[in-house]
Amino acid sequence: MILASCATLQSIFALSRVDFSLDGVSGVQVAGIEFDRVGGYEDLSASDLLRVGTVMAQGNLPVSVTLELTGRNPGGNPDARLLALDWVLFLQERETVSGVLEEEIRLPAGEATPVPVPLSLDLMEFFEGSGRDLVDLVLGLMGVGGAQVELRLEARPSISTPLGPMRYPEPLVLRR
Repeated sequence: MILASCATLQSIFALSRVDFSLDGVSGVQVAGIEFDRVGGYEDLSASDLLRVGTVMAQGNLPVSVTLELTGRNPGGNPDARLLALDWVLFLQERETVSGVLEEEIRLPAGEATPVPVPLSLDLMEFFEGSGRDLVDLVLGLMGVGGAQVELRLEARPSISTPLGPMRYPEPLVLRR
């Protein structure tokens, strides 16, 4: 019984070493405009600019994006499952939005597994500037253009273990 308990505790400790990284963003939409095709401010059409301007005149600038995380469960670990992920997003060191990903994701041992985290925010609530400044901010978030936006995600995964769910005691700080 003691040996079985030690093996279970070793398994739980190994699962606490599942590593997560923030690899980028995808599926960026601003005011309903898909930005995946935009390489710079000059790539926006007149109708795109009119739409952004109209939405900003109403006092908001809705942005939706998917953060591309990767979970790496080291070889030698048992397979794991991500049960939930509590997260807080920081842009340029400024806290913006938070949420919980409640999608169960299998994390096979020795493999890297995509963990997409969709989110939405209103940039007008957190940043000021002209339409061009806010578009440049979005492009920087995407990693496009001259100035990249500092992106930080503080995340607390909950992983399944043989003894039940285990929530990481401290948030992981993931940067891009």
